[in-house]
Amino acid sequence: MSNKRILALSSSRAGQSGYLETAVPLINDLLGNQSCTVAFIPFAAVDGDYAAYTEKVQAALPAAYQLLTVTQSHAAAIVKEADVIMVGGGNTFKLLHDLYTTHVLDLIRDKVNAGTPYIGWSAGANITGATISTTNDMPIINPGSFAALRFFSFQINPHYQQIQVAGFHGETRDQRLTEFLLLHPAAHVIALPEGTALRLANGRLLVAGQGEAALLSNRDNSLVKTALPAGADLSYLL
Repeated sequence: MSNKRILALSSSRAGQSGYLETAVPLINDLLGNQSCTVAFIPFAAVDGDYAAYTEKVQAALPAAYQLLTVTQSHAAAIVKEADVIMVGGGNTFKLLHDLYTTHVLDLIRDKVNAGTPYIGWSAGANITGATISTTNDMPIINPGSFAALRFFSFQINPHYQQIQVAGFHGETRDQRLTEFLLLHPAAHVIALPEGTALRLANGRLLVAGQGEAALLSNRDNSLVKTALPAGADLSYLL
């Protein structure tokens, strides 16, 4: 049985909730109440103010979780020593670029595969999948590869919503994801609306949070969407 513990959250907020308000119960459930050091990776923030980002996250979490800011110059050392790895949201291309340039992508993968808990939201959730090809973000920097942490063999689409705006002639989210599935017909995409998450623990992968996620796949060049209520067991995708 896998000993990986992963929480992939769609977002830091849901509706009118406060910052990480809906995420904290899920984080507590994964980590328990014990004190621990958390390597917080803020690389998805494009403005570069990592200290302010860390302070914002720390203020939203229980005091038992001591955040250590991962910087480009000390990335490996902090990740190696931490009890937990946490990755914040922002731009997914910037995040993956920095993980490659600091040479910690493999280190994170190895630690989490060995049992270190991983928590990420938005961009931090996106990189838990096979690639970042189903991110919603603009490619503002070339990461060198779209290959991500590959904790899961499927793709993730955070902040998922399917809205048809009157008078707007661009693609909807489902149309964008259909384009990906047409070129990768064997792939699966887990679409996570805000407030939903994926939780992996004790060898079971479950839909968590509030609301309904979706499994998107390709069947005969058509999009197939399967509703995934909270508690749905996706362990067969591991």
